[in-house]
Amino acid sequence: MRPIATLVFITALTLVACNAERNAPNAEEQTRGDLQGYSTAGAQEKSFLVSAAARQRAAEPADLLKIRSAPEASAMVIRTGQTSIEVDTLERAVAEVRLLAARVGGYVANTTMQTGRGQLRAATLELKIPADRFDDGLGGLGGFGKLESVNVNAEDVGEEFTDVTARITNARRLETRLIELLATRTGKLKDVLDVEQELARVREEIERYEGRLRYLRAHAAMSTLSIYVHEPLPVVGHAGSSVIGEAFKQAWRNFVGLVAAMIRSLGIVVPVAVLVAVLWVSGKRFLPPALRSAAR
Repeated sequence: MRPIATLVFITALTLVACNAERNAPNAEEQTRGDLQGYSTAGAQEKSFLVSAAARQRAAEPADLLKIRSAPEASAMVIRTGQTSIEVDTLERAVAEVRLLAARVGGYVANTTMQTGRGQLRAATLELKIPADRFDDGLGGLGGFGKLESVNVNAEDVGEEFTDVTARITNARRLETRLIELLATRTGKLKDVLDVEQELARVREEIERYEGRLRYLRAHAAMSTLSIYVHEPLPVVGHAGSSVIGEAFKQAWRNFVGLVAAMIRSLGIVVPVAVLVAVLWVSGKRFLPPALRSAAR
């Protein structure tokens, strides 16, 4: 009985070993399949990144396309002006300023008015005018009233525009290289994450440069003109008093001031008169008799 049991045990061990050998290739094939699935997912991710970049370029707004076809840098000049005008009526002057802005193709961006009781009636209007009509806007200010001051500043931003354009071109080139690197990536997952982080940083720089270009283009195309209009200074007295009363008070102050000036002048006139009298008396004593009788 014992030899038969031993034979059965050896046969069972042989069958288990054969089954393990047949299952080993299956595990290896499963591992290869998992790796192949990871590669397929990575390829899909690469394809998604490339297509997303293409969609982003195709969906760029029209103003970004205009940035790439920007005018010559010599035309990038930002002009600003400030004027002060004395007018007869504030409301009519404000209406005329609005009409002027519409006539030159601009608009009123900001308005500040001061019309409180006892205050100087005034208003400040900020106009946005096309750069080629800026001189026309200045020329139309003479009919509003008395032109008190005009200040015009011109800032040439052509050098900055050229510099930012070059920077955005280099950033675009680096962005393309990073996208290509992601499309053909090989290596560790950390290296891939580093490339994606660098790509995000480059895209942030591109957006910042594009925003600066939009700012320069907008301010070079539309000049700013600030117009300050005010009514004449009112002739009024203090609270609770009339204009006539204030006039009489001022006249009395002037009379008192004149008397005070005359009194102060006595400090000079009296000593001089005394000195002249002393000299005159002394001179008469030392004169010869003939001249003394003639002086009498």
